[in-house]
Amino acid sequence: MKRLPLAAAFWTMCGTAAAEGAPQAAIELYVDTATRQIFAEPGPGRQRLGKFVQASDEAAASQTAPVAGVAAPTAVAAGSVAPPAATVASTKPSSSSSAKAWYEKLAIRGYVQMRYNQGLDDGAKDLKSPGDRFIGRDQGFGIRRARVVISGDVSDRMSIYIQPDLASTPSGSSTTNFAQLRDAYADLWLDKEKTWRIRAGQSKIPYGWEDLQSSQNRVALDRADALNSGVRDERDLGVFAYWSPSVAKERFSYLQKSGLKGSGDYGMLGIGVYNGQGANRPDRNDQLHTVVHFSYPFKFANGQYLEVGADAYTGRYVVTTGSATINGATFTPRVDAPEEGSTDRRIAAHVVYFPQPFGFQAEWTVGKGPELDVARRIIRTKALRGGYAQLMYKFDGGYGSMMPYAKWQTYRGASKFDTNAPKMEVDELEAGVEWQPNSAVELAVAFANMRRTDVSAAPYKRIDGKLVRVQLQVNY
Repeated sequence: MKRLPLAAAFWTMCGTAAAEGAPQAAIELYVDTATRQIFAEPGPGRQRLGKFVQASDEAAASQTAPVAGVAAPTAVAAGSVAPPAATVASTKPSSSSSAKAWYEKLAIRGYVQMRYNQGLDDGAKDLKSPGDRFIGRDQGFGIRRARVVISGDVSDRMSIYIQPDLASTPSGSSTTNFAQLRDAYADLWLDKEKTWRIRAGQSKIPYGWEDLQSSQNRVALDRADALNSGVRDERDLGVFAYWSPSVAKERFSYLQKSGLKGSGDYGMLGIGVYNGQGANRPDRNDQLHTVVHFSYPFKFANGQYLEVGADAYTGRYVVTTGSATINGATFTPRVDAPEEGSTDRRIAAHVVYFPQPFGFQAEWTVGKGPELDVARRIIRTKALRGGYAQLMYKFDGGYGSMMPYAKWQTYRGASKFDTNAPKMEVDELEAGVEWQPNSAVELAVAFANMRRTDVSAAPYKRIDGKLVRVQLQVNY
């Protein structure tokens, strides 16, 4: 197959775009820093060139002579491999492509995560963590995620996203790997540029940067408890409005697709209302929660990205109560709150310096929520606080992509989704490395030193333990 030098291919693309004049679909291109090949998707070792307009064969042929007043493109160094001409010049899409049925526009993708945890001391046997049900005694291999995503543009003004998880475990179940809905929503675009949209259905609540980041992209094995304790499974049923201006929209997309561990496009600004009781649970008080979201990705002259933002939510939450035995006394706590529920509000801030190659990520939250007062045997509104800080470094080479990291987290506040909303005390340090030999496979190994409260049952003991954790992820 005939190949063009990189510079020549780049020149042909730019010249053709100017010659045609008419608006065309933009293509985002990436160059491999080692082989100098051009690709249409990001990946390890690839740098972004920018967006270009597709060229027709006729227009590309007309660009054989250099533009007046500009030097002709030079060939790449001997031994370099350039992309085929078809990479940058292709025929215009036929008119039949716009006549596709809606179901022909849908795409299917997903991922599976398999974990294995090995305790390093006696305390690890009694550890419990909301983020990993395979921590504790009598554990072996486990499937943490088995996701399938169906998504696409049904029309020019509406997109859909449906995601079940085939590895869920309902509360109280002795068996695993049930199918359960995670996402089911529609995006209704309000303008042709797709900067404004209304999202309706069950989706992620825009509170906390790491909560919005998919576990498929996250380098640390679990989300921090301080932020994740605000929204069960990061999701709920509601209606949200998002605004992403073109510059922010492009940057959100690049950060997610480039391997830099972005969280996706949840708007530079967002506001919404949702039930507040958590994913796959009905509302219990006819009182909606309200959330406000802001996040902006800055791009410096050297290509470095920095994202900063803040979130807040407020509402009332109905706590589930049950019998508890503490210090030999058995009781069911009384809830010191109105019938519509306890006060539940938080604010959070985040800063993310993307790994290029060094990266830093931190979030902090404060607020108030329902918490069990053991001495008084009541559940009342109390203050909460917590957050995390994470360092990471990204290596790219012939072996793929490797990212070592270290994460510290702390939390002092209730676990409102657990029976009786017991107080949760967490101090944890995790260090590990994620290796991605190619886009389809990721392997992560981490050491964790945990000090956390077992909120699953009274007397809510605080347990110390050390363990090694391994996760294999396959993407499809």
